[in-house]
Amino acid sequence: MQTIDRAMQVTEALSKNQDKMWLSITDLSKECDLPASTMHRLLQAMKKHGLVQQDPNSKLYSLGNTWLEFGLKLYDSFDFVTLIRPEMEKLMLDAEESIYFSKPIGLESIVAERIDCPTNNIRIYDQLGIRIPMNVGAANKVILAHIPKEEMLNIVNSLVEEKEKESFLYTMQMTKVQGYSISHDERTEGTSSVAAPIFNQWNDLIGSISIGYVNFNVTQERHNFLIHKVIETGKRVSAKLGARR
Repeated sequence: MQTIDRAMQVTEALSKNQDKMWLSITDLSKECDLPASTMHRLLQAMKKHGLVQQDPNSKLYSLGNTWLEFGLKLYDSFDFVTLIRPEMEKLMLDAEESIYFSKPIGLESIVAERIDCPTNNIRIYDQLGIRIPMNVGAANKVILAHIPKEEMLNIVNSLVEEKEKESFLYTMQMTKVQGYSISHDERTEGTSSVAAPIFNQWNDLIGSISIGYVNFNVTQERHNFLIHKVIETGKRVSAKLGARR
């Protein structure tokens, strides 16, 4: 178990900084708080399985292609390509904004897919794979509002301050009634997002689809249009997945 824990430490260290994707043994030893000798043995074992790769000239390390292979296999196991992605592309063309699919993982969600509008030069950039606390943003709040109540309360109790819980729970109640969530300036000032839930054939929530946009000078009519479009898309995707609601 200790070896697995250490290997995951190395993986996280190599993946968390997009500006510095290649690290030395010294850097990794400091980052993971491990002796250089231990780190060397660990990296050799990981390299053997393709989990890390080493530049032959600089001797620096980065993530190996095995992670890409795993990711692509997992990606293909989802319904993105055949069902969700075409609907995201249609929504992107209609809204002319960036579109996201978020998937809940415990106290966080992960941005599992993103499609940017090529004609919109002003966009929000949430990188694929980023994890966001479940109490932040429209995409997460619409997820929280539609999962089983006990699960939702456990997450709220873990993430939301006591003095804010009553207001937050009211927001959850209204979000479920409305069937969508909207947020302004939560993660980045000057930006908004609207989101709708996605359900599978058992009517279980599997994630949310959202539109992210810069809110400067956006009219109420435009807000309403985006809300309508994301709800429409969420219902259409859910229906394609077999949901009956």
